[in-house]
Amino acid sequence: MRQTALIHAAVFSVLTGAVASFGVAGGPAFAQSAPGAPGAAPVMPDATLIAPAPGSETESSPPLVDPDLDPTLDADAARADRLDALFADLAEGDEAAADKAESQIRRIWNRSGSDSMDLLLTRGREALEHEDLTTALQHFGAVTDHAPDFAEGWNLRATAFYLRGDLGQALADIERVLALEPRHYGAMTGLAVILEQLGRDADALTAWREAARINPHIEQAQDAIARLATSVDGRGI
Repeated sequence: MRQTALIHAAVFSVLTGAVASFGVAGGPAFAQSAPGAPGAAPVMPDATLIAPAPGSETESSPPLVDPDLDPTLDADAARADRLDALFADLAEGDEAAADKAESQIRRIWNRSGSDSMDLLLTRGREALEHEDLTTALQHFGAVTDHAPDFAEGWNLRATAFYLRGDLGQALADIERVLALEPRHYGAMTGLAVILEQLGRDADALTAWREAARINPHIEQAQDAIARLATSVDGRGI
């Protein structure tokens, strides 16, 4: 039986509460800068936490199913089955198997099913690489407008909002990502980073632990858990 991935209840509670505190849930974007210099964008320890850098994960690869060969196949079901198998490899495999699984997971996540949306996503990534956040947000916004069920559009837009210092909108977009892709460990780590920056160490620890449960190979998650567990739980891992 397929194991259905669900956001850990504690993480979901933390996320919805954090989004509500910024006043962005169900409403227009509310720009909120991170603590520090007015208007300064926060420094992210690793920008790939929320948005994987362009590379092998965006390379073209064969479709999961070929409807011309078997029109009875359900593409969504095939995608879900494939992701279940890959996440099992990610959680239980050795380093080599985990690296391969992670690359394939990212490839699947980066497929919108639309050439035009994929092009917008690519252009947004390029703008993000050149630190042109305004252009990146325009491209990612077009993706989320026209393909609202495509999690990676929200994920990359969350990255751009985060880098601009709009933590409230970044959290709202992360909420959308995790509603669509509950096992999106990149978005989960992004959530943890933001919560820690906001001084919500206990909530950040919950998010880091969930990210590490999904993907035990996130080195930064293990480091963060060790650091925060001492202060939050009064002990190490």
